[in-house]
Amino acid sequence: MSVRLIAPTAVLAAGILGHAAAPTLDHVLPVALAPGSSNVVALVGKFDPWPPRFWSDLPGLVVQPSTNNGAVVVHVPSNAPPGVRFLRAFNAEGASAPRFLVIDSSTPLVAESEPNNDAASNANPAMPPVVINGRLEKSGDVDSFQFNLAKGQSVVAWADAYTLMSPTDPVLRLLGPGRRQVTWNHDDGRSLDPLLAWTSPTGGSHVLQFFTFPYPADSDIRLSGKPNAVYRLHIHAGPIVHHALPLGVQRGRTNTLAIVGWNLGAASNSPVLFNASSLPPEAATTPLVHQGIPALVDLLVGDGPEQLESEPNDDVAKAQPLPIPGAVTGNLDREGDIDRFAFKAAKGDPLLLAIQSASLGFNLDAWLRVEDATGKELARNDDANGSDPRLEWTAPADGSFVVAVGSLLRLGGTDRWYRLSATRPVPAFRPTVAENAFTMAAGKTNEIPVSLGRAHGH
Repeated sequence: MSVRLIAPTAVLAAGILGHAAAPTLDHVLPVALAPGSSNVVALVGKFDPWPPRFWSDLPGLVVQPSTNNGAVVVHVPSNAPPGVRFLRAFNAEGASAPRFLVIDSSTPLVAESEPNNDAASNANPAMPPVVINGRLEKSGDVDSFQFNLAKGQSVVAWADAYTLMSPTDPVLRLLGPGRRQVTWNHDDGRSLDPLLAWTSPTGGSHVLQFFTFPYPADSDIRLSGKPNAVYRLHIHAGPIVHHALPLGVQRGRTNTLAIVGWNLGAASNSPVLFNASSLPPEAATTPLVHQGIPALVDLLVGDGPEQLESEPNDDVAKAQPLPIPGAVTGNLDREGDIDRFAFKAAKGDPLLLAIQSASLGFNLDAWLRVEDATGKELARNDDANGSDPRLEWTAPADGSFVVAVGSLLRLGGTDRWYRLSATRPVPAFRPTVAENAFTMAAGKTNEIPVSLGRAHGH
């Protein structure tokens, strides 16, 4: 498929300055900015000639170039909503790829300060809650941040680096009193970015260290760093929600949830009413905010009832009813646990069954299968969407069927949560283009190839 455009003027004009080149924007530092703030921002990339012009999808954002190549002042409008935005540099030769710019109004933002490699002598003070804008600028770089915890207080820390398109595979390491390692994390389960949580048994001074390995990986085992290894580090020692139970909400109604996290106190024992009546039809997720307490995992959104698993349901005879459309949140809480859910279907009925678990950060490599009423396997999948399984299945005859969920490694535990959804697939398509920018020739017909990915019989 091609889109034909008649360009009376050049959108991105062909070379006016023969020696110039399209700008390259690899990253911005700091990457997170507050609404209503003015910030000196370093642009990592190549800009010849300087200055280029700038585009953002945030209305009212103003970028003022300085006389120094790669330095700008960014003015964020006071009414800017929190979230991820894009910034792009361009000139007469072309445009850079868009890069992330995060608008953050919830937490104090501070800048990492070098030197801070040594946990004992020069760690940056970082009293939670705080978000640190930093960069691992050179090979072997380690950034250290010091704070105090009370006895029994939990700290939760996570980083955005890989997910911000930094070429990094980062690690978080927490040192307790005496500067001994108490915990660490390499991947949060959803991406290569780390997340750790620690409850201090004694209280006292703690140091959080952030470092990274090369990405893509190579044959060397070393700590890496590059000018574009920009990160955003969150340190939180107050109440924070990891997830809710059920893991999803039904669109168009008020849902009752239980919240799970750290430092929640009495809030962990109180039901939460979440109004999903105004969610649009296209919303697949929605943020969970309860009494101003942030959450690390968004709520999933469906069009049917959201249930909790009820044990025992290991056998076909004890399978729990599964509504269609609908979803159930379950937990494989012991070794070899298998959860089963029963449904009825007519011959030729299409059904889309999906598990969401590893993509939410839970430690579960799940498998999913459809069985008949005798327990015979009819279809199976274990890795259709990353580490999460999905099945598009058509009933071979009228009758009763069972969906079974298990762990590929037969592992169980209190953190093996999943959400099983059952829907009838709707034909859909997704258009994509090969490039992020195109040069339009003035006065000519221009074609942009568009690829269509089709799903569910479209």
